[in-house]
Amino acid sequence: MVRVVLSRMWRATINSRNGLAFAFRSEQAFREELVALVLAVPLAWLIGVTAARTIELVFVVLLLMVVELLNTAIEKLADRLTTDHDPQIGRVKDMGSAAVGVTLLIAGATWLFAIAERMGLI
Repeated sequence: MVRVVLSRMWRATINSRNGLAFAFRSEQAFREELVALVLAVPLAWLIGVTAARTIELVFVVLLLMVVELLNTAIEKLADRLTTDHDPQIGRVKDMGSAAVGVTLLIAGATWLFAIAERMGLI
């Protein structure tokens, strides 16, 4: 039983690594967000007033990366379905892009709030 669970967990880990590697190789936006994460970790320690705020600042960048991965998956699947222009598929892709945009706004607002808090403005 334990062996089966560990085997499944190992396969899931390999699949996740493969997905991250593919996203890194094929998506400029994902690479840029990875750079943002690398910068966010030390900056969060400088900006975060509390440990919870520091973690929040890192997690909001990770959330952005998760939404980007989901958007990429939607786009790749849609492109696999048909290469012809399809208005419905276009709308689906636009909604995935909108999800990334909204998450960027959330991340930006979170960081601006934390900076204002650190500066004593709020």
